[in-house]
Amino acid sequence: MIALQGKTAWVTGGGRGIGRAAAVLLARAGADVAIGFRSRDVEADAAAAEVRALGRRAIAVGGDLSDPGASAHMVARVAETFGRLDIFVANAGVWPPEDIPLARLTAERWRDTMAANLDAVYHSTRAALGLMGPGGRIVLVSSTAGQRGEAGHADYAATKGALIALTKSLAVECAPEILVNCVAPGWVDTEMAAPAFGGDAKSRIAAGIPLRRIPTAEQIAGPIVFLCSDLASHITGEILNVNGGSVLCG
Repeated sequence: MIALQGKTAWVTGGGRGIGRAAAVLLARAGADVAIGFRSRDVEADAAAAEVRALGRRAIAVGGDLSDPGASAHMVARVAETFGRLDIFVANAGVWPPEDIPLARLTAERWRDTMAANLDAVYHSTRAALGLMGPGGRIVLVSSTAGQRGEAGHADYAATKGALIALTKSLAVECAPEILVNCVAPGWVDTEMAAPAFGGDAKSRIAAGIPLRRIPTAEQIAGPIVFLCSDLASHITGEILNVNGGSVLCG
């Protein structure tokens, strides 16, 4: 029922994890995909090859999105290759694995997290809006940490809370031409989260989720693609919780 033929998507952080799963699922629905990456171009190239194997066009576009010039370059590549942009998924980000209370959190880590998780979304979303026309879809990837906080990771939680506020602001700014929504996953079984899953931690985390399991990246990608489709044509400014019931809020 989800048909995205003739659409072009740009997915940041598309070489692995949630980004790669979203890129592939968008391609399965018929979209051509630009796969953004920061430095791990081998993974991005592999993701692009996977999209092409589905019969869709794909490119890998790289750069540090916290640099406004990089975002502009990536959008220029999308325009040059596809001539349009219909879907933008702001997925790229970091989760520093070391637990550090704010009293000991260095200014360097705070600034690095802000640059990767918030500045990058500002620059890339702004660039995407410059190419996107009426009917466009934007999905920002936040986190349950942005809703309930995360002790030892105040920097990360602050950026994800900001993305929720940004979603609501953009939804009003961009209406009615462009729909802007957000997904808020909890724990996800990805490479980024792997440092937290040592020993019996993974089973303990799963036990604390009402559905008693940690989702795969593909289980987060499904709701992202739904929000990019005509099935979600009357949804904007929404924070879609994809967390197995671990955070329940309207």
